[in-house]
Amino acid sequence: MFERVFGLREHGTTIRRESLGGVVTFLALSYILFVQPVILSDSNMVEPMNAGGVFVATCLCSALACFLMGIWANLPVALAPAMGHNVFFAITICGAAAIGGMGWSWQEALAANFVAGAVFVLLAAVGLQQTLIRAIPDSLKHAIAVGIGLLIAFVGLQMGGVVVANPAVYVQLGSLHSPVVLLTLLGVLVIGVLLTFGVRGAILYGVLITAVVGLAASHLWGDAWGYRLVEWKSQVQNPVEGAKATFFGVFHGFGQLFTENGPMRWLTIIFIFLILDLFDTVGTLVGVAERGGLMRDGQIPRARQALISDGLATMAGTVAGTSTITSYVESVAGISAGARTGLASVVTGLLLLGSLFLYPVVEMVGGTVLVPAASLNPAAAADALVPCHPVVAPVLIIIGCYMLPMVRRIAWDDWTEALPAFLTIVVMQFALSISHGIAWGIISYVVLKVLRGRMRDVHPLLGVFALLFVVFLAAA
Repeated sequence: MFERVFGLREHGTTIRRESLGGVVTFLALSYILFVQPVILSDSNMVEPMNAGGVFVATCLCSALACFLMGIWANLPVALAPAMGHNVFFAITICGAAAIGGMGWSWQEALAANFVAGAVFVLLAAVGLQQTLIRAIPDSLKHAIAVGIGLLIAFVGLQMGGVVVANPAVYVQLGSLHSPVVLLTLLGVLVIGVLLTFGVRGAILYGVLITAVVGLAASHLWGDAWGYRLVEWKSQVQNPVEGAKATFFGVFHGFGQLFTENGPMRWLTIIFIFLILDLFDTVGTLVGVAERGGLMRDGQIPRARQALISDGLATMAGTVAGTSTITSYVESVAGISAGARTGLASVVTGLLLLGSLFLYPVVEMVGGTVLVPAASLNPAAAADALVPCHPVVAPVLIIIGCYMLPMVRRIAWDDWTEALPAFLTIVVMQFALSISHGIAWGIISYVVLKVLRGRMRDVHPLLGVFALLFVVFLAAA
């Protein structure tokens, strides 16, 4: 059966090698099981999602996506909620106005993401996804990745108390005497050391080591601090109960999406969800296929099935209650271990399903620590509390490092390429908005190219996008 479905002999592999590859890929991407519930239940959201429901949705829909990719497309590519997309979802779209968010409910955001997933499937089915990807210049693609990476790292620094608010200078370093800051920095160091030595699953092991250190330190000195970095819980929330709060919320969101928001707002958000998913998916598939020697005459085998699997997974994820599900570059870890067929993805999917029983660990590791603001910043109000996540924060900081190397691919010696890329990156950070960063980048790119007389560099679709973003910014 395995031979008939996956063609193991044709690809020069075995069940044992594929199984090992699937396990390695799971270890490489399983950090998302800890991070996703924390991001989508962030207290800065207008209406935080239920962490247990997000966890269940993440496990179930990531597993479904892996099964689709493995059995239908027969590629050793695992899928899970995308880092960056979840920050865009929680901070930019569902974030409160006080932090520059759009103030949407999570149901509305899921509805917009569902539509984006449906459009993704349609584009893949008719073969038009490459047209949309080609419309965005490479410099802006790289700048968007870098900007999102820096934003993720900034969120991680905030979650770890390393960066705190300061009304005079906006942000400042948190106190290095604070246990929550020290644990965050220890987590970054541990993961960094493991990555340096090439340990597979370095991020997962780093999270677990950090959690154990936090648990031990809390047991010894937690009473003196007045809070615990990691708290052992004998009773935890039943994630199935949480799933009842998130499943099918997307359908309630459709009514809000199209009645409480102007057409330009929801069209823009759907478009950004779509292009982010396209960039991530196509880039990952090409990179993984090249690394694994799977390309055939410069093409990815069964690329259409792979893309449709990705889009269907996103749609399923929104129905269950999680943000965009896409192909993971961490699949390269499994390929390095020998994976060559979709059987590896099926193994990863089975492990994701089995992770449903790990929720007690996830809730303990990702739990919110309420830290006295004065311990991080002496100028803060004495009675204020800052929500921190010192075990998860190092993951976000490290992910930012993963995405930063793309900056080398920007043509910095060409001002018509460099300035739009720069604006894309910095506006994302200082406006705390991925959508505004993309808007500024595309508009400035078109304007500079036109004024320089280089209209041939501007794809007609990009001109349309620029006009839509002008209307979007004017209506904001």
